[in-house]
Amino acid sequence: MPKVLLIEDHDETAQQIAAELAGRGYEVDRAATGIEGLDKARAGGADVMIVDRLLPGIDGLTIIEVARQEQVRTPVLVLSALGAVDDRIRGLRAGGDDYLTKPFAILELIARIEALLRRPGESRDTVLRVGPLEVDLLERTAARGGRPLDLLPREFRLLEYMMRRVDQLLTRAMLFEEVWNYKFVPQSNLVDVHMGRLRRKVDPAGQPPMILNIRGEGFMLRAPS
Repeated sequence: MPKVLLIEDHDETAQQIAAELAGRGYEVDRAATGIEGLDKARAGGADVMIVDRLLPGIDGLTIIEVARQEQVRTPVLVLSALGAVDDRIRGLRAGGDDYLTKPFAILELIARIEALLRRPGESRDTVLRVGPLEVDLLERTAARGGRPLDLLPREFRLLEYMMRRVDQLLTRAMLFEEVWNYKFVPQSNLVDVHMGRLRRKVDPAGQPPMILNIRGEGFMLRAPS
C-alpha cells in the first residue's frame, strides 16, 4: 500500500484528496501546518509527498528545500494557486518533482502521483562506483582511479545521475528534467556546456573515455572495457 504524506492546510481540499487516495488503496498521513509537515517529511516513511506551497508557519518550498538538504529523496508533487511559469520553475528548483496548479482535476492529481511512484527509486548507497570512477555522496567527492576530480555542484549532480544509470542512454530532455528540474526543454546548450566540462574532468587525455556522446540522441556513462 503506497504511503502518501499530504501537507495541506485547507481542510476541504485535504479531505477531497485524502478520500480519493484512500479509495484507491493509498495510505494517507496529513499535516495541516508547515511545521508539522516538515517534521513528518524529515521522519521519512512516505513513498510520495504532496506539498501545498502556501502554508502557515513554514511555506512549502522551504519544507522541500530543507528535506532535500537533509537527503530526503521522497518524490514531491507541489500544489499551488500560483501558476505563472516563474512560480512553477521556483517550485521545481526548490526540489519538487512535479507542480500542479490549483484548481485542479482530482484525476490529474492521481495520474501525477502514479507517475511519480513509477519512477525508478535511487539507491541508498552512499558510495557509487563505475569502473575506476568513484563518487562519495556524503563527502561530496569524486575520483577516477584515485585521482580527485574537482567538480562544481551541478557537475557533481550530473555525474551522480549518470552513475545511477550506467549504460543507459540519457537524452537532453531527461537531463534537463532530472538534473536541472525543468519540466520543459529550453532552447539552450546548457546540458552540452556542462557535459563538456564534466567530460574534460572525468576523461583526461590518454585514458579510455567513460562519458560517451551519442550523436543526435544524448549521452551515456560506461565503464572502460
